[in-house]
Amino acid sequence: MNTITQETIGRMLKPRPEDGHKGTFGHAILVAGKYGMAGACILASRACLRSGTGKLTVHIPRLNNDILQISVPEAIIQHDSSQAMFTQASDLSQYDALGIGPGLGTDQATAFAVHDQLLDARRLDIPTVIDADALNILAMYPQWWNDIPCRTVITPHAGEYARLEKAGFDFSSVTLVMKGRNTTITTPGKTQSYVCPWGNSGMATAGSGDVLTGLVLGLLAQGYNTTEAAVLGVSFHALAGDRAASVFGKHSMLASDIVDNIRVELKNVFL
Repeated sequence: MNTITQETIGRMLKPRPEDGHKGTFGHAILVAGKYGMAGACILASRACLRSGTGKLTVHIPRLNNDILQISVPEAIIQHDSSQAMFTQASDLSQYDALGIGPGLGTDQATAFAVHDQLLDARRLDIPTVIDADALNILAMYPQWWNDIPCRTVITPHAGEYARLEKAGFDFSSVTLVMKGRNTTITTPGKTQSYVCPWGNSGMATAGSGDVLTGLVLGLLAQGYNTTEAAVLGVSFHALAGDRAASVFGKHSMLASDIVDNIRVELKNVFL
C-alpha cells in the first residue's frame, strides 16, 4: 500500500491554464439533499466549487430552492419534479461528472430515480462519485450493480461499506474510498492502493463526508481520472481538516470549517 505524500499530490495535479475559462474546467452535476437535508447539498456544492471546477449544477427538490440560492449563489439550480425529494433523473449529456447521494433518502421513488440516473451516466460514460444514500440504495437493490457507470468512485463509511459487503457487492469493480482513520483508496481490480496519512478525529462530524464527495466530483469534472480524483480529494479533505483542527480544535470542528480551509491547502500547493 502506497502512503500518499506531497510528492504524490504534485505528480497528479494538473497545471491550470492562464487562458482557461469556466468551460475549460468542467461542468459538474450534483444530485443531493431531500427536503430537510439541504445542508448535505450545500456542503458538497461548496466543496465542489472550491476544488476549481468551472460550473456546478445542483439537482434539488423545489422546497430547497431558496436555501441553495442563498447559501451557494455560484451554483446553477435545477429543480426536481417533486417538492421534497429526488424522483426525476437529469439528462447528463451536457455534464462532465456526476455526484449522487448525499442527503437523498432511500424512498422507493428516489431509489428508482437513482437507478435511472446511474443508467444514464453509464450510457454516456460520465465519471461518477456515489456516496451516502445512493450507496444504501445500491445495497438494497443488488440487481442494479451492473448498471453502475464504468468510471465510478464510491466513498462509504464503515456502516455503508458493511451494508454493501453483506449484500455481496464487488468492491474491485470501482475505485473505493474507504473513509475512516487513515482513509484508504483502492483502484479497480485492486491493482493499486493508497493510504492517507493526514486527518484527525475532529473530522468525524456530520457533513464531513459530503465535503469529500463534492471535492471528488469537482476533480472528476476537471478531467482527473478516478484514481487521481480520489487520491487528491481525500488528501485535500484531510489536509483542510488538519488545518481546521489547528484553528478550532478537534472538539469544536464543523464540516463547514473543512470547506473553508480547502482554499488554503490548494493555494499552498499552487504557490
